Amino acid sequence: MGDNLNKTEAVDIHSILKQVWGYDSFRPKQEEIINEALAGRDVLALMPTGGGKSICFQVPALAKEGICIVVSPLIALIKDQVQNLVKRGIPALSIYSGMSRGRIDAALDNAIYGNYKFLYVSPERLRTAIFRERVAKMNVNFLVVDEAHCISQWGYDFRPPYLKIAEIRELIGDVPVIALTATATKSVADDIMSKLDFAEPNLICSGFARENLAYVVRNTDDKLGNLLRICRGVPGTGIIYVRERKKCEEIANFLKVQGVDADFYHAGMSRELRTLKQDNWQSDKLRVIVSTNAFGMGIDKPDVRFVVHYDVPSAIESYFQEAGRAGRDGKKSYATLLWNSEDIKRLRQIHSVNFPPPDYIKDIYQKVFQYLGYAYEEGNGSVNKFDLADFARHFSLNAPTAYYAIKYIEQEGYWELTDELDNPAKIMFTVSRDSLYKVQVNNRTLDTFLKSLMRIYTGIFSKITPIDEEYVARITTDSPQGVKQKLITLSRMHVLKYIPRVKTPLMIMHYERLTESNFYLPDKRYNERKEVFAGRIEAMIEYLQEESLCRSRQLIKYFGQEDIPNCGICDVCLSNRKKVGGVDSLVRDAESAVREFVEQCGITGRKWNEKDICALNPNNPELYVEVMRRLIDDGDISQKFKSDL
Repeated sequence: MGDNLNKTEAVDIHSILKQVWGYDSFRPKQEEIINEALAGRDVLALMPTGGGKSICFQVPALAKEGICIVVSPLIALIKDQVQNLVKRGIPALSIYSGMSRGRIDAALDNAIYGNYKFLYVSPERLRTAIFRERVAKMNVNFLVVDEAHCISQWGYDFRPPYLKIAEIRELIGDVPVIALTATATKSVADDIMSKLDFAEPNLICSGFARENLAYVVRNTDDKLGNLLRICRGVPGTGIIYVRERKKCEEIANFLKVQGVDADFYHAGMSRELRTLKQDNWQSDKLRVIVSTNAFGMGIDKPDVRFVVHYDVPSAIESYFQEAGRAGRDGKKSYATLLWNSEDIKRLRQIHSVNFPPPDYIKDIYQKVFQYLGYAYEEGNGSVNKFDLADFARHFSLNAPTAYYAIKYIEQEGYWELTDELDNPAKIMFTVSRDSLYKVQVNNRTLDTFLKSLMRIYTGIFSKITPIDEEYVARITTDSPQGVKQKLITLSRMHVLKYIPRVKTPLMIMHYERLTESNFYLPDKRYNERKEVFAGRIEAMIEYLQEESLCRSRQLIKYFGQEDIPNCGICDVCLSNRKKVGGVDSLVRDAESAVREFVEQCGITGRKWNEKDICALNPNNPELYVEVMRRLIDDGDISQKFKSDL
């Protein structure tokens, strides 16, 4: 399929959409974005989560000769996108941290000389000499920046490596940029276009409204009870977001004890375990996933029926993006945010934690270099293992405060602290080729494996070489665990040195250690960032406490859009159905019917579910379901659901 699509620039975009994805028409704004890109204009696309961002750059890339470079922030997201393209018959490559030099060389050569349409890269790879040298030789048709809000210092998820993207434009010639994000205020959008050197501003927004998504904000001191009622009351799969890893596990275990098919997910688990749990959830072997914000980006599961925020996010942007993972199939879904007075206290506390005093930040700068053993004018370009907990213990520091000081220095470009980066396994043969041959003869079960290692990694006789155990497993048709076991066996036989993969944060220094007088933090930028962060916190608190304006309208207003009607399905809209002089007759009738039905079920011992409530009024089932949920939450009716839920 990729071969056919690559032959002409005149390929009809509707034909591509039908041929590759099976769709007859584009979603709102998709075609406009595509046509802008094909006309050679830089374009920033603001589309809600699940709005079909990928099609906006994949279709024009397939319509033109050349290869499309896609900058994406997460390795998991890169792998998922490449895998999906390959499944559709589209040749795609990826380059990310942890790949061997040989694999990177091969991928770059394929991008230059092969018939590939997409090259996905992490932003960190853009700075490497090997990438910059090779990219100049590629026939690039588009430069795509996914999750483009990461480039803005005013965004909620600023990542300094994104600032290097514009430098690549100088190497690839007059190539249009397609930037995409689901969350950006006007100031962030303007900053994105400026940082990416847009020839002229060009923003296309598809609108943020989600007509099928009911936003519910609930002030409660019984979060666990509310959470359990949601899990029992809403059929289908769900995501529950919490702030801490430990709490993540505790809540998942609580739900399991209560009969809910739930499991936990966070960045502290091995990659294999995270993949297993994600696959189980996506394939409906698992109903509910309890997770930190590590779960979700790049997840393409359209039938998520509910998302619950057990803890309040620190920014509307992240809340909106996470909530938006519900109901991508267009069917009725729920995004519930649980909060109480303690959440507001915490939100205001994290403001001071996230922005330590400038003198403290400067002190942390010197302590990091001391901890790593660098004198003044040393350390430039070095890569170091960095254990934050040990660092804090060494200097008797508060670990969270120290962390945010380190991250602030990172934003200023002095260094980069990776978050629990997977450091690849490494091997080197410790025997001669002649001795290795004897091992192969005497161990036939290892012969094929050893030959594969030597074919994939040519330098392992002379130096410690990073390897990708999963890649070796695919080449040898073995399992990753099987590969690991063979390497352990060979290590015990003293055939090779094997350093297993470790998950350790790395501190990458971009400059040598500066003296106290030469280390500079601009006061103006510090104060501006602190003020923006404080404003973001207060906007989140205002959203929690506002009980008169439609939730959808509140969210859309935050992103600069005003002209939308009330959604009619959020907690505020349902509450506003109450009129002066009493309850709206429709709501009163629904309450009466639901109460009577549940009472009858209690008398007869019959169990019921949401479908039974919908059947009470097929012309207005959503109202009856909303009334049912409110009555359950208020304790006015009890739940006795059918076992098939």
